[in-house]
Amino acid sequence: MRRLAFIFPGQGSQYVGMGRQLAEHYPVAAKTFSEANAALGFDLQSLCFNGPEEGLKETAVTQPAILTASVAALNVLLELGARPTYVAGHSLGEYSALVAAGALKFADAVRLVRRRGELMAAAVPDGQGSMAAVLGLEASRLAEACRAASDAGVVEMANLNCPGQIVISGSRAAVQKAGELARAAGAKRVVELQVSGPFHSSLMAPAAEGLSRLLAAVELADPRVKFVANIEADFVETAKEVRERLIRQVVASVRWEESMRRILDAGVDAFVEVGPGKVLNGFIRKIDRDVPVFNAEDPESCQKVLAFLKEGL
Repeated sequence: MRRLAFIFPGQGSQYVGMGRQLAEHYPVAAKTFSEANAALGFDLQSLCFNGPEEGLKETAVTQPAILTASVAALNVLLELGARPTYVAGHSLGEYSALVAAGALKFADAVRLVRRRGELMAAAVPDGQGSMAAVLGLEASRLAEACRAASDAGVVEMANLNCPGQIVISGSRAAVQKAGELARAAGAKRVVELQVSGPFHSSLMAPAAEGLSRLLAAVELADPRVKFVANIEADFVETAKEVRERLIRQVVASVRWEESMRRILDAGVDAFVEVGPGKVLNGFIRKIDRDVPVFNAEDPESCQKVLAFLKEGL
């Protein structure tokens, strides 16, 4: 049996039309979108399928939309007979991964990430926070740049995605200064991200506090599939650990490269990015060029995963 890692995308992977083809071809995917609509009390499906794009970019909409499109794809893969040995998710994607692991009910997850998005959007006033992707600079040198820019405000390494790509986050002035210092230190590019806040920085502390209260009221179970958490890049086995890490995750770095290396070290035959886009595919290829990588976001890509599984029989 092939050992698959199902990995789930985070914010930024959304696009108008995501999930539509799956819902048209597979009743289990259509049911997933109907369940999300019922849980949220508004027509998320229409936003995913038809837009408008600006509405889909709102953090409190983006998060449940990506989760729903991801779980729709997950349910199709499960129906086709694909089963993960490992699961992980990039930031928001951890909630999709926990649904896949049986640790979190889908209806609870979609409501949680809706409120998570609202809390994150409200944590810092518009325009005061920023994020930027720094390309082609070692983590140690970028850490030095962040320390040197701290006199301008908070700036921290937020997403350690893959070799050559790290995202920094914090107050706008400090992020800009750290970006300038990173260029001077040899970074190939610094790209400001179009996001609504300084995610995965200490400025998100108010969101973490609010999320803590929400998670206290949600039933979590021990993961039934091996789940790697972002903040420690290691396996988490109990519901208590899951709850604690979801709270800390809002203010902590996403250690994605380390998380993927943890799965590689454990032994995996292929990675499948489950949900919209191929962002995580790109990261994996920079981490390990040899491991097979698939995505699953429409009927054709899901069938490619199934064909790979059949080759191993």
